[in-house]
Amino acid sequence: MFEVSVTQSFAAAHALRHYKGKCENLHGHNYRVEVTVAGERVDPLTGMLADFVEVKQALRDAIERLDHTNLNDTPPFDTLNPSAENIAFYLCEQIQCRLEKRANVAQVKVWETDNCVAVYRP
Repeated sequence: MFEVSVTQSFAAAHALRHYKGKCENLHGHNYRVEVTVAGERVDPLTGMLADFVEVKQALRDAIERLDHTNLNDTPPFDTLNPSAENIAFYLCEQIQCRLEKRANVAQVKVWETDNCVAVYRP
């Protein structure tokens, strides 16, 4: 099994719904996202599972509409709770659509802080 990972950051605000505590209030994060794609085979000509440039662009495209927004006002998080777990799930779906079947997303990690990370594995 081969894996390729890329990392990108974005800034956004959110307020957690159905939560009792400080995070129910509007606050912001400098999110860090790591996407990992995996597969059994590499291209015999290039020796690559996936082009870093293509994976990074797919991630960049997926987070572009979230960057510098209030997530609670941005679909699908206007109805879906904007937790790190739900952000990871959403980004996974968006990235997989952009990569089509050239590579499979193995996991998406979303850090809200240096010490707090949520991971989604499809």
